Order: sequence, then structure tokens, then C-alpha cells
Amino acid sequence: MSGFITGTSGRLTASRLAFAVLASMTVAIVFAMLVPHIGIAFDRSGRHLEFLGMDAYTPGTEAHTIFWIRMPRVLAAMLVGGALAGAGCALQALLRNPLAEPFTLGISSGSSLAAVLAIRLGIEAQFGGAGVGASAMLGATATLLIVWQLARVGRGLPPATLILAGVTMSMFCSAASVLIQYTSDFSEVSRMLRWMMGGLDSMQLSSVGYATIPIVVGLGVLIAFSRALNALAAGPEVAASLGVAVPRTQAVVFIVSSLLVGAAIAVAGPIGFVGLIVPHALRAVLGPDHRVLIPASVFGGAVLLMICDTLARTVTAPAQLPTGAVTAVLGGPFFVMILVGQKRRAAMWGKP
Repeated sequence: MSGFITGTSGRLTASRLAFAVLASMTVAIVFAMLVPHIGIAFDRSGRHLEFLGMDAYTPGTEAHTIFWIRMPRVLAAMLVGGALAGAGCALQALLRNPLAEPFTLGISSGSSLAAVLAIRLGIEAQFGGAGVGASAMLGATATLLIVWQLARVGRGLPPATLILAGVTMSMFCSAASVLIQYTSDFSEVSRMLRWMMGGLDSMQLSSVGYATIPIVVGLGVLIAFSRALNALAAGPEVAASLGVAVPRTQAVVFIVSSLLVGAAIAVAGPIGFVGLIVPHALRAVLGPDHRVLIPASVFGGAVLLMICDTLARTVTAPAQLPTGAVTAVLGGPFFVMILVGQKRRAAMWGKP
């Protein structure tokens, strides 16, 4: 497939790029139309898989009501999955580390700490889920600024220093979250744990609407920098020799990727591994060119999170699993596979 995308000359033409992006978008749209139809029904014979069918498009029917109850969480899954996968793809190029993903830099732990603190201080009781989401976004921004200051060497952002700063912040924020939970009562701890697992249940269209514009704009910025990321993936010296403004590119990609993660967490809570699984899987299929890899990862992330959310609401129905738990179950073995598969990882990055 990657040979078809790049052609025999090894170049990515405009028509091949358009084909890859349109194909990815089509798959995401098809899944978005099918997923709300899938559910679990209960009758005298027990529980069984249910497909709503064409009744879902007939106003006034029960199927139509169920369809539109499920649609907000489908849209949220597309938005959050696309943001996490796009940010993960960009960060892997920025850090030149195939194991990098949005949670490597401590942004998740920082936003989780802010959300836990918001619940502890009663912000959730006063402003609801919007208050926790806004706090999570502020926490992500604050963590971003701290990691930025810790990692900066002159005007550059050395990948090793950036990862070390992110791991340090992640450990600190995780410890602080545990301390806050220890001093909270049972009901507060229950709400904290529920939020920190990550999930799309009880999603409202308003929550999706608030996050749509910043996430779409952020993904557009990453796509605009995709050519520079191709050069940067080979190293800052190579990128500079090709005319890339390395410090500026590093700064923009790092800030935008981190804010995308913060916006996604504000909507759905911390959901891991999407930014790791999707870029790797698509890099093996489409090749390492970020001009096609980033937009394909966005749509691939949307598809993956829709699938995981469908599993979360159907596997143990009528109870629902946290979506973040499902992605972790899938992502853990995938992470181990990357660690063990040295030859495959090298092939993904185009190394001999």
C-alpha cells in the first residue's frame, strides 16, 4: 500500500495524497454512520446484538431517539480520537521516538491533577462537568509551560530533555493527585476515579461544540507543518540544512500538540494509547511521509476511538466500561509489541 501512495518514484504526488486522505475520511464517515446503530437489546431470550436499521432515520420512532442519544458520544469519539492520534503522530516526529505519544510529556497527568483539584475544591459541584473540563485544560496549559521551561536549551527543545522533563512532571502530578485523593471523602474520590478513567458516557452536543473549533484549528496547524516534520524526523541538523526553522517548528508543534491533548482530555478525560497505536499502524501501511500520515492518523484515531467506545457500551451492557480502560487493554499489548519487535519498528521508520 505504501508503494502505491508514494509511487515508483518514491514521491508523494498530489493525486495520491488526495486519494489517501479521502479514503481515510470515507472510512471514518462510514463508521460514524454505522456505530450509532449498534447496541445490545434485551428480551425473553436474553441479551443479543441489535442494529437499529432505517427506523433510526424516522422521527418519532424509538430507534430514532436512541440513535440521537448515541450520536453525541460518536461525534466526541471522532473529535477526541482525531486530536490524540494527530498529536501523537506529530510528537513522534518531533521527538524522533517511535514510543512517544501525547501522554509522554506529562500533559495528561497535569490536566488530571487540575481536574482532581477542581473536584476537591467544589468547582464541579458549582459549575458541573464544564468546570472540571476547563480546569483540565488550564492544567494542561500550565504543565506545558513548566515542561517548556525545564526542557529549553537556548532556543531549541532537545528531544531527550523534553521527554525527561515530561516524565518528571508526570511523576510529580501523579503523586499530587494521589495525595489529594487521600484527603478527599468517599464521594469525591469516586468522582475523581471515574473522571480519571476517561469516558464518553453522558456526552452532550454542547461539550463537543465547545471543543470542535480549537481541535480542528490545531489539527490544521499540524498538517500545515507536515513537510517540516518530514525533515525534522531525520534530525534537527538535517532539517536546518533543508531550510526548516527548527526552533520555531519545534515550539509550534510542541505547543499545538499539547493543547490538542488538553482539549481532548477536557472533553473525555485521559484516554491513552490512541496516539501510539494509530500512527504506528498507519506508518506501516502508508509510509513515513507526514503529509499523508498526519491527516490519515486523524481519521484513523477517530475510527479507533469509535470502535473502543462501542465496545465500552456493549460488552457489559447494560453497564458500561470506561472507554479509557478499553484503549488501555488494546494499547498495552501493542506497546509491548513495539518494544519487542525491533526489526518491525525499524522498518516503520524506513531504516535499514
